[in-house]
Amino acid sequence: MAQRKSLVLRIDPALWTEIERWAQEELRSVNGQIEYLLKRAVVARGRKLEEGTDDAPPSDQKKGS
Repeated sequence: MAQRKSLVLRIDPALWTEIERWAQEELRSVNGQIEYLLKRAVVARGRKLEEGTDDAPPSDQKKGS
């Protein structure tokens, strides 16, 4: 597994609460949920993630929708 990077994130408390709730619904940690959402955003922009990334979003999503 590749080495993970750390960062400090300043975030609006209301947004944190919503992400925390969403993460609980999907059985993820808040960190895992944020990483999942960032990966989805990268893929949505048409960028390719390296093979073997944990919890990568499905690649079978329709393009342009």
